Formats: sequence, structure tokens, C-alpha cells
Amino acid sequence: MRVRDGIQVSPDLEIPRSELDYRATRAGGPGGQHVNKTSSRIELTWNVESSRAITEEQRSRLRDKLGGRMDAGGSIRIVASDSRSQSQNREEADRRLAELVRRALIVPKKRRKTRPTRSSVEARLRSKREASEKKRERRRQDFD
Repeated sequence: MRVRDGIQVSPDLEIPRSELDYRATRAGGPGGQHVNKTSSRIELTWNVESSRAITEEQRSRLRDKLGGRMDAGGSIRIVASDSRSQSQNREEADRRLAELVRRALIVPKKRRKTRPTRSSVEARLRSKREASEKKRERRRQDFD
């Protein structure tokens, strides 16, 4: 996942570190004095609109899939504060960004229309007839 000069998203896509902005801030939540005096929370931002690492097609796909996660300038923000360690949070933020971008760039296979086979149609109709017959036999019969 983490590469020296960038974040490896897929075999053919790597986001260079020069396009990433990291900001360390104080984390919230439990942790006592440690949390109050260390800046271990990491905010990672990556601007999709100005990135040179992706093609226009990929940029368009990211806009469609991640539009709700982008700000007005086209940046994606990832926050990691799970660990007490700033370096571990930095690695976690990198991993989350790579996973987010990887999933957004997956192009689903186009569905090919298929027709039910003759045997499946016949089996369905046979089971419907059997169910109907079973219910008919349960009805009260008039004995004269």
C-alpha cells in the first residue's frame, strides 16, 4: 500500500506524495493527558481536480462516485485518529485513501440480458400447478 514516493492505488495508478497534504491535529475522545498534548490525528487531503496522476476519464469517474465526499474545490479529506501514534495514523489515512479511490475506479461489468431456459420455465409452471392442486385438495368438498 505505502510506497516511498507515493500511494499505490492499483498496479497502474500511484498518487505522488507531492499531491497530498497532511495535517496533524490533536485527537479527541478518551486518552487523558496524552491526547491533550500530542498531535496524533492526521487529516489527509488530495485534490482530485488538480491531480496529474489520473486521467480525465478517472477524474470524471471519481467525481461521479465520490462527489459527496469532495469539497467545493474538488478535494477529498480523510481523517485517521485510531492510533496514539502519528505515523500509524498517517499510514492508516494513506490506506483509506487508496482503498476509497480503488473502489471508486472499479468499472462494473455491463449486464448481458439473458432469457430463462425452457426447462426453467417448465419447472416454474409445474411447481405452480402442483401448489394450485395442493390448495384445491384442501378445500371443503360437498358430499351430497
